[in-house]
Amino acid sequence: MKLFTGLILCSLVLGAHGLLSFLGEAFEGAKDMWRAYSDMREANYKGADKYFHARGNYDAAQRGPGGAWAAKVISDARETIQGITDPLFKGMTREELREDTKADQFANEWGRSGKDPNHFRPPGLPDKY
Repeated sequence: MKLFTGLILCSLVLGAHGLLSFLGEAFEGAKDMWRAYSDMREANYKGADKYFHARGNYDAAQRGPGGAWAAKVISDARETIQGITDPLFKGMTREELREDTKADQFANEWGRSGKDPNHFRPPGLPDKY
């Protein structure tokens, strides 16, 4: 009986450690996504948005499963919100919005899969980014 109780206790401790690790990765991944978004806003460089999408997702996913999860949740939420606001404020047609969303999601998945975000880097983007 003591062996069984000990095994249950060890399982709970290891499970809690795994959960804490996942949550830490998610938090750091969310910070990576925010940094990429902030850099994109600061750079204000035409044609660079896909690069920043890929870079944020790449950096977050490098944190581990929690970071990859945070990157996916944040990316999907951003695209959903963009689908509501962009037609109102940017004058995009539904077709333009669909194409932009598809391209954004491609860049997001590219970065999350560990591929080099520089694939989307536009010529002339300052080295700072």
